[in-house]
Amino acid sequence: MFKHILVPVDGSSTSQAAVSKAIELAKAFGSTVTVIYVIDPYPFTGVGTDFAYGQAEYLSAATAEANSAVHAAKDSFTAAGVTVNTSIIEAHTAWRGIVEAGESLQADLIVMGSHGRSGLEKLVLGSVAQAVLSHTKQPVLVTRS
Repeated sequence: MFKHILVPVDGSSTSQAAVSKAIELAKAFGSTVTVIYVIDPYPFTGVGTDFAYGQAEYLSAATAEANSAVHAAKDSFTAAGVTVNTSIIEAHTAWRGIVEAGESLQADLIVMGSHGRSGLEKLVLGSVAQAVLSHTKQPVLVTRS
């Protein structure tokens, strides 16, 4: 049923819960998995330079964080005997990168975590999972830790 599962990660315990669920599904259906991490290449648009890293420093730190999260997820899939591909992609918003990756990879399912924020925190920080649900045509399984 699910030949290709897309799993976006961010290094959080919430994304690790999504990895665990994706492992179960991939083993049950014999699925291939692609793990992605989305980096926003221009996160400081409209923010004064006093508040921002330099662009090179930001990209270096973001890439290191992305590599760490992707490798941790890959190790989990590999240890479970699941075929996994990884990719670090750039997009101006995480949800857009996830939706575009799902479409280009022709994923049958997106498995992702949700931090479960509500109220003002959700309003200020947004909800990547909610935006993905609103903009993708692929099925999405949202997990919470």
